[in-house]
Amino acid sequence: MHVPDGFIDAPVSAATGVFAAAAVAVSLRGARRELGASGPDAGPGGPGERTAPLAGLVAAFVFAVQMLNFPVAAGTSGHLLGGALAAILVGPYTGVLCVSVVLLMQAVLFADGGLTALGVNITDMAVVTTVVAYGIFRGLVKALPRGRRAVTAASFAAAAVSVPAAAAAFTGLYALGGSTDVPLGAVLAAMTGVHALIGLGEAAITALTVGAVLAVRPDLVYGARGLARPLELRTSPLAGPAEGAGAREPAGEPEPAGAPRPTARRSTRRSTRRVWLAGVAAALVCAGGVSYYASASPDGLEKVARDKGLDAKAEEHAAKDSPLADYGVRDVADPRISGGLAGVLGVGATLAAGTGVFLVARRRRTAAADAAAAPRNTPETA
Repeated sequence: MHVPDGFIDAPVSAATGVFAAAAVAVSLRGARRELGASGPDAGPGGPGERTAPLAGLVAAFVFAVQMLNFPVAAGTSGHLLGGALAAILVGPYTGVLCVSVVLLMQAVLFADGGLTALGVNITDMAVVTTVVAYGIFRGLVKALPRGRRAVTAASFAAAAVSVPAAAAAFTGLYALGGSTDVPLGAVLAAMTGVHALIGLGEAAITALTVGAVLAVRPDLVYGARGLARPLELRTSPLAGPAEGAGAREPAGEPEPAGAPRPTARRSTRRSTRRVWLAGVAAALVCAGGVSYYASASPDGLEKVARDKGLDAKAEEHAAKDSPLADYGVRDVADPRISGGLAGVLGVGATLAAGTGVFLVARRRRTAAADAAAAPRNTPETA
């Protein structure tokens, strides 16, 4: 659903650019809270420390899976939008940033989605999908019986609805600033109809991914926080006083209250690293290999644009001469190698950009929290 340059006129494109910039700024502030360490698990190995690298991974994974167009109907294909998946895994504010990073990389490096239409695409594919999906998800999680199956089912429903919602939002933007005079009722029916089918594919990918992460590390799923038990060290009931759960600390320097035990901390970090490496490997396989077998049919927006004449005034992309334009490497003749290499480079660039953004956001949150706590922690002097 990447909107090219020329579909939406300059005033509406500029207005959505301002709105998108404001949404990203708000999301940065919200992401600092989502990525910051807080609560009983604060500190090294806590959810804030684990979420920042996972958020970069989610951005890279969304980029990779968006390359996997799947057939839906009558010569039309669809691909993941990713707003629902990102919001459920790492939080709604961080989710907006994940999809925004993906859209920026696609527009600048791969000439996918217009540069002047970047605000339109962020508004539609990042903000609308994330807000709609997370709102539905939270409502369903509260209404359904508490458990992992409820989280997976809510993920499916939220993702399924988010895609036609984005299609309807695009139609609204086209009604305000469309560059061609077309019957909007027909456009709305065509857009929501085909994207309702695409939404089923989005829902399946989202539910499978969320379910897979829930199965191995439910504490890494933002939308499932509170369902996972905190990591604890098991001790034998026959352990001696120095090893038992209620044993007193040996003489010497006392351990600070609430300090995590080193064994538990190392276990959490190792497990997080394995999940991160598995996610990177999956993204590289999808973008570098499986993408070669993706459907070559036009996606939902491209098909509707051709059928209804929305593309009459489409413009050439400003980055059409990029060495990675159209998801291929210039001067590499073999299409499989060219596409696979472009996908791998895209995953690496998105992973680096996303992780950098989220680590900076978390550090600023941590620095602000430390600065706020400093006066309270300073001992009073006479």
